[in-house]
Amino acid sequence: MFIPASFRALKNYSWAQFGRDSLAGVIVGIVALPLAIAFAIASGVSPEKGLYTAIVGGFIISAFGGSNVQIGGPTGAFIIVVYGIVQAQGINGLVIATFMAGIFLVLLGVARLGNVIKYIPHPLVIGFTTGIAVIIFSSQVKDFLGLQMEQVPVDFVEKWIVYFRHIRSMNVYALAVSFLTVLIVVFTPRITRRIPGPLVAILLATLAVQYFHLPVETIGSRYGSIPSSLPVPAWPALSWGTVKSAIQPAIAIALLGGIESLLSAVVADGMTGGKHNSNMELVAQGGANIASAFVGGIPATGAIARTAVNVKSGGRTPIAGMIHAITLLAALLVIGKWTTLIPMSCLAGILVVVAYNMAETGTFRDIARGAGSDAAVLLVTFFLTVIFDITVAIEAGMVLAAFLFVRRMARISNVNALADGNGEGKGLLLAGDMPLPAGVEIFELNGPLFFGAAYKFRDAVTWTAGRPAVLIIKMGNVPVIDATGLQVISDLLRDCSRHHVRLIICGLQPPVYDAFRANRLLFRIGKRYVVPAFGPAVELAGRIIKEDNSR
Repeated sequence: MFIPASFRALKNYSWAQFGRDSLAGVIVGIVALPLAIAFAIASGVSPEKGLYTAIVGGFIISAFGGSNVQIGGPTGAFIIVVYGIVQAQGINGLVIATFMAGIFLVLLGVARLGNVIKYIPHPLVIGFTTGIAVIIFSSQVKDFLGLQMEQVPVDFVEKWIVYFRHIRSMNVYALAVSFLTVLIVVFTPRITRRIPGPLVAILLATLAVQYFHLPVETIGSRYGSIPSSLPVPAWPALSWGTVKSAIQPAIAIALLGGIESLLSAVVADGMTGGKHNSNMELVAQGGANIASAFVGGIPATGAIARTAVNVKSGGRTPIAGMIHAITLLAALLVIGKWTTLIPMSCLAGILVVVAYNMAETGTFRDIARGAGSDAAVLLVTFFLTVIFDITVAIEAGMVLAAFLFVRRMARISNVNALADGNGEGKGLLLAGDMPLPAGVEIFELNGPLFFGAAYKFRDAVTWTAGRPAVLIIKMGNVPVIDATGLQVISDLLRDCSRHHVRLIICGLQPPVYDAFRANRLLFRIGKRYVVPAFGPAVELAGRIIKEDNSR
């Protein structure tokens, strides 16, 4: 049912749990503050848009989602998609794509397709996730090194060519700040987990830059002042041309957001022992993106790392996620103007650590060394994500995964000739002393009979020793059949009728039997000749031959 997790959680809510949720929400809000700013800047938009998304989108995801502990907001997975949209269509194009993606997510949830996303292959997810990590890292090289250059190209290869051309313009002060940030983010958790490493890095780096007057670029020098309030919601400027151009990126945002949010919810279930409602989660994700578009934000989804922080800090209900959003709103209202002092190289250092944690190099290496089909999906998705874009990567990865799955299923499907029509059976075990009548040819089908394997049946079922009087097809090991498989059986029935060969089908499993009935094959073959087991099929074949001989 479409009931938000927050509604269920409030039934037996206590003040003690409210205290734990409040503490967790404040901690996650502090963690989310620098990440929201960093993700927005890396996506090619002004920093406050990341805060708007974390506040508005994060609140809606927690208030109306299907997970008790999910934390929503901007994430690193969207960086390459958002950056590409901004470069091609501008901020208005991004707002429209985000708005449309929200509608798509709501429709997916209402259609109860939340479970369908679970069938996306794991190698594909690791491939594009690691590819995104590489893109995030490459997008931060300019600020990490403090390179003096105007525009960073969107294309991955061109980006690195431009970097090498400008390597001599590197700012050693910016590089020092970046390295300091990485060290602080990495080593702070080893000292204390109560204070987020990114927040410590921002505070120390900002103080150092201001105190020593280091010549490094800051948020203020690049973007100017940051508003200290939420904007008035506004309807996106829609036009048919913009909508058409935004459809493909909107689908990419919806698919990526759905995958990441449900993955985050599954991880959270494993940490808490709970169970999320995937369809309600998609509806909430859609509503969050629609609302984010109204305030000029960027796409929002469930954030795995922030959700994990929430759980580890004691958050167990959606109240923690809502307090996280309120904490960010308070930060925007109180310290929004001070964020302009944050060095860009500090944010670059934070995102480099985010990219490293996102890469999942161990899992990537294991899959690449494993089965050839999984490795192929992984590498194709990874390289297409890096070289082209994530939309192409997901589409190609899904098509390749489906093709390889079809090939694998076709390989396990086979057809065996069990009797050649001369009364000679190959490994047949008949009940008692039942003789195998002469003039009976028997074939056994194993595995799914679908379009990828139907050719095997077509090629194998031939008259091996003259034309038999009866042809028995054992289908007890056929779990499913599709339209192509049904057509092959229909063609065989036509050939048998033309050559006066009686066709008997035995051992149909219920799904296959239902498919025969829906296709009217039961009627065309004759219910008498569709028998439940092999023994009765042989007996029936013997009676048919006796009847033919007595005529």
